[in-house]
Amino acid sequence: MMKILVIQQKMIGDVLISSILCDNLRMAYPDARIDYMVYESTIAVLQGNKSISNLILFKEKHRKSKWEFLKLLFEIRKNKYDVVIDAYSKIESFLPVLFSGAKQKISFSKKWQKLLFTDVVEKIQIPKTNLGLIIEQRLSLLDPLHLKINLEPFPKLYVTKEEVEFAKNLFKKHHIDTAKKTIMVSIIGSSPSKTYPAEYMAEVIDTIADNYEVNMLFNYIPNQIELAITIFNLCKKGTQKKIYFDVLGKNLRDFIAIMNECDLIIGNDGGAINMAKALEKPSFIIFSPWIDKKGWATFEDGIKYISVHLKDFKPELFINKSDKEIKTNYVSFYQEFKPDLFKDKTEAFLRTNLK
Repeated sequence: MMKILVIQQKMIGDVLISSILCDNLRMAYPDARIDYMVYESTIAVLQGNKSISNLILFKEKHRKSKWEFLKLLFEIRKNKYDVVIDAYSKIESFLPVLFSGAKQKISFSKKWQKLLFTDVVEKIQIPKTNLGLIIEQRLSLLDPLHLKINLEPFPKLYVTKEEVEFAKNLFKKHHIDTAKKTIMVSIIGSSPSKTYPAEYMAEVIDTIADNYEVNMLFNYIPNQIELAITIFNLCKKGTQKKIYFDVLGKNLRDFIAIMNECDLIIGNDGGAINMAKALEKPSFIIFSPWIDKKGWATFEDGIKYISVHLKDFKPELFINKSDKEIKTNYVSFYQEFKPDLFKDKTEAFLRTNLK
């Protein structure tokens, strides 16, 4: 039996995107053992994925204890993999690659990668399709295998019957009128530098409420509640009546179930958007000024999947500015990114996807 190890030790969005490697490998090698090495904190987005034979979990103890890390390496060595694909391509993943014993080792090309890997792939820098750069880069890691299949580029999430029932009951408990469309609003990003200003976000939410009879849910985690309340309070009173502020899950799987019950998502770039797309929900992304959107603006078609970036509207602000400079001064860049700039795009997206 062929044994393959895919490595992606990163955050939720990356792990979800890289799961397409496992999906395509399963189509090409239906009888293979396909293991996926990820951080323990990301496994919620992989539940139900039958392409994956086993999850190899990199836990906190492996980072803190050299002995625990060594034990993990020897467990990997016992499996005697034939192929390893390192999508992470950082120092932390190099020892697992080395211990895998695989004859074929694939990763992205760097100056000295050829010392460890048998096949190195040049990392695509300009997208060739609307799949998005991150998707094209991941799929390119399959090139050395010369798979005789049509590659599937779309990551998938799997929701159980119990989770569907949980979400329906939660909506019923909060008296959400399911005859109306429900919008998830990703109101807060993973960091302040990836979070659209509160007053601007409230303006976007007001625009939705002014024009559509919809339900709106806020996506935030407990330690973000103060900012979430601030955004809520900045919204008009009429808007507030359409927001179900307390419809939250206790964990990531709960969020996936709730998102599955929603009709679309709008807001800050991040894991919530990537999960919504994997559930095939229309998405409208507001990118941070320091993020290069060509990487994560996946499946852009101007209809179901749309994103906006300050550079789309005011490219002159970015002339002779380094990425570091933009990130350092993200507040001033965000202040230039007023909702009126993309109001037409927002309205077109809502008109199409709230039918």
